[in-house]
Amino acid sequence: MVLLTFTIALSSVWAQTPQKMSYQAVIRDNSNTLVTNTQVGMRISILEASASGAAVYTETQTPTTNANGLVSVEIGGQTGFNAIDWANNIYFIKTETDPDGGTNYSITGTSQLLSVPYALHANEVDPSVPVGTTPGEMQYWNGTAWVTVAAGNEGDIMTFVNNTPTWVGESTVGTVENPTTGRIWMDRNLGASQVAESLADEDAYGDYYQWGRAADGHEKRTSGTTTTLSYSDTPMHGDFIVSPYEPYDWRSPQNDDLWQGVNGINNPCPSGYRVPTEAEWDSEMQSWSSQDAAGAFASPLKLTAAGYRYYGDGEFYLEGTDGSYWTSTVMYTGTWGLFFNNSYVDIFATYRSYGFPVRCIKD
Repeated sequence: MVLLTFTIALSSVWAQTPQKMSYQAVIRDNSNTLVTNTQVGMRISILEASASGAAVYTETQTPTTNANGLVSVEIGGQTGFNAIDWANNIYFIKTETDPDGGTNYSITGTSQLLSVPYALHANEVDPSVPVGTTPGEMQYWNGTAWVTVAAGNEGDIMTFVNNTPTWVGESTVGTVENPTTGRIWMDRNLGASQVAESLADEDAYGDYYQWGRAADGHEKRTSGTTTTLSYSDTPMHGDFIVSPYEPYDWRSPQNDDLWQGVNGINNPCPSGYRVPTEAEWDSEMQSWSSQDAAGAFASPLKLTAAGYRYYGDGEFYLEGTDGSYWTSTVMYTGTWGLFFNNSYVDIFATYRSYGFPVRCIKD
């Protein structure tokens, strides 16, 4: 068996024909060992209508993996690719791989193509889609028309507020300083649209991250779920990974270094910020007027009782009554977290596949 993870991106969104898609795959053998510096055989097909639909385009390649087991190819260099009518239907990409470099394809993977081909189509077929004039501009559909989103600033994170793409970051989010600890924090939870006005202020709950994951969409309330664990630090999708079995982590094998420091892998915070340590949360907690949810909201951080997203089914629980916040500090196979309700506050180890809010601290 060979395991693949892959990403697809446009090599040139508005380029003249021929247009291509870049494809990357990480190849592992049945013992989860990378297949490195090896020529592999690949057959790539574009399927129409469904994962078992007819192939409207097929090509074969024999790329060579690098020292990290990664292959990089461009799809679309052969006759027929430019004739695909992307607006006519939905399409899927099917990849078949022979790790020995031939045509005895021993693994098959199929995934729906979403924004990539339609970006190829949009400028040619739908003139109503606006074309950006400044690097970083993007377009979204507001229900009646395409709207341009102005470029954000360095370090900003895009989130959705009332279904509208909104930049949130150091330039648009304020800071707050605890005079007792002297530490500076973001004034709201990561992904929240405002500073909390009450303990149960839903607009201040923010996003629900699984420990160690980047802002890839899984943290949104509306994200889907999957039971397939990730074999890399970047799952290449925006689903919340349900993991009800030991070690209760979305990643296999586990990686303890994903949120360590401002330059840590997958640090979800804006530039200059990071996920706080267990010791930093403990100092903050000790400065509260009371050791409970009331003290959490009365503190300079105005923490909310956003509840959590459960690792076993992806559902939300205890919103409005309990607060749960990540630390960056690992504890064996788990991670320390801050927890409070109307009768207590404490820091204890928990599973990394939970979904908790994140409050970023300035480095």
